[in-house]
Amino acid sequence: MTETLQADELTDEALKDLAERAGRELEDASATDILKWAADTFGKRFCVTSSMEDAVVAHLASRVFPGVDVVFLDTGYHFEETIGTRDAVDAVMDVNLITLTPRQSVAEQDAEYGPKLHDRDPDLCCALRKVKPLEEGLTAYAAWATGLRRDESPTRANTPVVGWDEKRRKVKISPIARWTQDDVDAYVAEHGVLTNPLLMDGYASVGCAPCTRRVLEGEDTRAGRWAGRGKTECGLHG
Repeated sequence: MTETLQADELTDEALKDLAERAGRELEDASATDILKWAADTFGKRFCVTSSMEDAVVAHLASRVFPGVDVVFLDTGYHFEETIGTRDAVDAVMDVNLITLTPRQSVAEQDAEYGPKLHDRDPDLCCALRKVKPLEEGLTAYAAWATGLRRDESPTRANTPVVGWDEKRRKVKISPIARWTQDDVDAYVAEHGVLTNPLLMDGYASVGCAPCTRRVLEGEDTRAGRWAGRGKTECGLHG
């Protein structure tokens, strides 16, 4: 795809059509080509979101779009290692790091809903501390990039490289959707990309501390999230 479009001038339906067409045309493109398309198409109305499990997508985006906005959700429940990874990314990468926070602190949420809401109603906790802050934080953007991969879990097996986020009415880009864990590991090793230290300590996917455990041999990478609660996604991606 070679055309450059002004996202500000497109209706939601036109953006949806653009996303679906790009998803087909860019299916076999490299991650950097997908991100270059996003940067050329949306400019400053494009951002990368990162959980700071690793900085692979942020690093890829910074190569084609120096100074790209990288959005991080500080839920108030993160591991110290995750906050440390965020701070390191901010210090050493050519990105504009933006930290979003929920409207309520953990203490304020505890006062209103009772302590340990994450144990009693994890869906509500995620909605308050992740979904709502992200929706508010993405209002200035027409498109956002994620690190979703098809091999992570059955719920992500059909992730398009470019798709339409119906919930937020935005273009959603997953440039490494076709990558495997081996691809990620190879890119990290080749480029010295920052990763969360917990990935070397038995964690395959890193979320909020109360709802994340180490994975067991043979489990998929999402098995350590909300283990035993019949929940596999926080609501950001479905």
